[in-house]
Amino acid sequence: MKTEFYSNGKLLITGEYLVLDGAKAFALPTKFGQNLVVQKGTTQEIHWKSYDFDGSVWFEEIVTFSEISNPIESKIETVKTTLITILHEAYKLNPNFINDGEGYTITTELSFPKNWGLGTSSTLINNIAQWLQIDAFTLLQNSFGGSGYDIACAQNNSPILFSLEQGKAMVEKVTFNPEFTEHLYFVYLNKKQSSKVAIASYYNNKNNHLEKNIQTNDAITQAVIEAKNLNSFAAAIEKHEIALSTILEMKTVKEALFPDFKGIVKSLGAWGGDFVLVISNDNPKAYFNSKGYETIIPYSEMIL
Repeated sequence: MKTEFYSNGKLLITGEYLVLDGAKAFALPTKFGQNLVVQKGTTQEIHWKSYDFDGSVWFEEIVTFSEISNPIESKIETVKTTLITILHEAYKLNPNFINDGEGYTITTELSFPKNWGLGTSSTLINNIAQWLQIDAFTLLQNSFGGSGYDIACAQNNSPILFSLEQGKAMVEKVTFNPEFTEHLYFVYLNKKQSSKVAIASYYNNKNNHLEKNIQTNDAITQAVIEAKNLNSFAAAIEKHEIALSTILEMKTVKEALFPDFKGIVKSLGAWGGDFVLVISNDNPKAYFNSKGYETIIPYSEMIL
């Protein structure tokens, strides 16, 4: 007998970084995600195998129950040590899967390339939480950290407005189905960005205008969600990008990489990698291909 779990990937449209301090973030669950299949095993261990989107195995290991319940500290972070950290924190929340289990065979499978940054970790954490019937937001905080918007996307099949109130995740489903989505594209920058590194950079650069910055972000986020036409949506998106550029003391992605592009380009999530949102009157595929970017996905093919 086997049990299967699935979680959606994520894209953060507004509120990056500031969401960590209570700002409202607009996020979209993606059509891409990850599943996790659990079968009974033996010998007090987990035989773990992870498949990439193309069916290739990118990780395979044996993890013993003792490694999960009493992990040995390692100075070198590997895929296995990261997995053990997550499973150890899960064990602390629900020890029964080890105390009452004989062993497991677990497989995971991504429907997107793992370097895309659509939530390889968050979909895994949410799937493990579903399996063990524990709170995914707590598991995230105890293992990886972060705001938790990605967990909210993993659990929802519609656009969401996400915020933290006194550390508690607040998730509100919102309606976002504008007529202009045929002008929206997602372009992969050929570089996976580390959320941990980006968050550390944000905290180092955070200035004394946090409350004002959050108010500005929240007003822009509302304008993005409520935009009635492409021009008002593009204006709000551009305003958001400029505001974050000032806070992070970084060039916008358009200034840095695409200064001659006739349209809007916005960073999504951690600045400097993963996907960007592109707003363009015409299909921008030829432009981005000429710059060496091959992955251009229309909104309708990316978003649930």
